[in-house]
Amino acid sequence: MRLIHCLAWCSSAATLVIAPAAYADDVWIGVYQHDVTLAQVRFETGQDIKLGWIGETLDGLKSIGRPAPHVLVSKSLSGQTDYVAVGLNWTLGSKFYARPGIGLALNNGPRRAIRDGQRVDLGSPITFEPELAVGWRIDARYRVEASWIHLSHATIFSGQNRGMDSMGVRLLVHFP
Repeated sequence: MRLIHCLAWCSSAATLVIAPAAYADDVWIGVYQHDVTLAQVRFETGQDIKLGWIGETLDGLKSIGRPAPHVLVSKSLSGQTDYVAVGLNWTLGSKFYARPGIGLALNNGPRRAIRDGQRVDLGSPITFEPELAVGWRIDARYRVEASWIHLSHATIFSGQNRGMDSMGVRLLVHFP
């Protein structure tokens, strides 16, 4: 039953991400390790499927380097925290490149979670979503990226601010 819910969710999310492809630079899909951490008690485990859209650069924001808008949807395959995010990113380089970004995310994680006697939840359904990807432009249509995505609110929305990282790879398809 969980697989059916996951497939239905992924189908709906794919429609939301792919629908604006006529106006998009890139649509992507990725597989990520959920809650990658070395320094803290792990909050959650498992893998995520992430879908995203990266639009054309915004000439109106030339003063901050002409960022591109992005949208991403993250679905935990093990029933953990899911989220959606919107933000801006910058592509630095051409054939090999870096793509830093920042956004806001809305998550459905638990409001209070304790592991090994420590509170480990995100502390808010609203978080910032900084990310960094490094990529390779295979050809004019395809790219592949390794990326890190972080969720945190810097104690702005509550005193609890554990944060959560995910790392993975994604395939991007360019739509002219």
